[in-house]
Amino acid sequence: MTNESPTGEGADDRLRRWRLVLGGDQADGTGVALDGDDVRMDGALERLYGAGGGEGRPRPGRRSAGLGDSAPSVARWLGDIRAYFPSSVVRVMQKDAIDRLDLTRLLLEPEMLDAVEPDVHLVGTLLSLNRVLPDKARESARAVVRTVVRDLERRLAQRTRSTVGGALDRSARVLRPRRLADVDWDRTIRANLRHYLPDQGTLVPERLIGYGRRRQAVKRDVVLAIDQSGSMAASVVYASVFGAVLASMRSLRTSLVVFDTSVVDLTDQLHDPVEVLFGTQLGGGTDINRAVAYCQGLVARPAETTLVLISDLYEGGIRDEMLQRVAALTAAGVQVVVLLALSDEGAPAYDHDNAAALAAMGVPAFACTPDAFPGLMAAAIERRDLKEWSERAAGDR
Repeated sequence: MTNESPTGEGADDRLRRWRLVLGGDQADGTGVALDGDDVRMDGALERLYGAGGGEGRPRPGRRSAGLGDSAPSVARWLGDIRAYFPSSVVRVMQKDAIDRLDLTRLLLEPEMLDAVEPDVHLVGTLLSLNRVLPDKARESARAVVRTVVRDLERRLAQRTRSTVGGALDRSARVLRPRRLADVDWDRTIRANLRHYLPDQGTLVPERLIGYGRRRQAVKRDVVLAIDQSGSMAASVVYASVFGAVLASMRSLRTSLVVFDTSVVDLTDQLHDPVEVLFGTQLGGGTDINRAVAYCQGLVARPAETTLVLISDLYEGGIRDEMLQRVAALTAAGVQVVVLLALSDEGAPAYDHDNAAALAAMGVPAFACTPDAFPGLMAAAIERRDLKEWSERAAGDR
């Protein structure tokens, strides 16, 4: 292994990168002059992060660059960053542009929507604008949402069906399995330990315990209840996709409701997650008690029902009633799970008192990544300890 010369090609590239990060002020200390595509990359960074302080390329006293106040100007900038940066960086820069420079209004323009890199954050922003999108922008917005939904389905659907389907098969155990492949050896051995023959070093099972083969009958009911408050935008997107995937499985009966201060049942739209998403309305207040009351009315088979409440638990309704309803559901045999977030971004701010109150009654409350959600549903179907599952899943990340 050799050390790179301070004046070698590797050092030059590092200085070039530092120059792009620091922004070219006289005090940046690199002494690097840019040319070619680097000049255009620097210009794109300057327009977003060169607006005087804050995160990114802070330069007190510098002029404010900005992206201008027109959709064509922003669309050209979006085209530039897509040309010079990888998609993962583009998504971060788009999010920063929307948050830092208040470009939400310009997302109403079709030209702007045609230029963006579709991602979950952008879908959440578009959904928050759903009710004010002009007709000329609505189709462009749908195209953005449809692209993201298809990407998520490709990433998540097969694993979800496989993992949840396996759990459904294992949960339907039979005492006379017809094939060796159907034998649950772990349970069979434990059930027959008294028949162990120490002299022969073997166990003679008197009865076999097996997995039931998948039938077309509905084995489990799943209710997804999704908080529409603004902080839950990414969770709404992921939950809608998962709801559509679960609804496609004949062994499950899946319901999906969204709520703020009112409750909307979107179960009949689960065949198309894009329609589900455009049926939501992000923002507004939160009445968890009302949502749980509605979900109680959907429960026909408590012992075979899993209720997944996706919420940050900030209750604008009647807190004591909400807790009493959850307690009644669990006492009846419903498995209740609270996800503080269903996203890649970890747990948002949430109501710790309500989370602690739910935990005290045996209802776990934790954040879950989309990649871990299929495993969570499998654990719920098999009635495993979900608190233990969540702790193990957190340790694996």
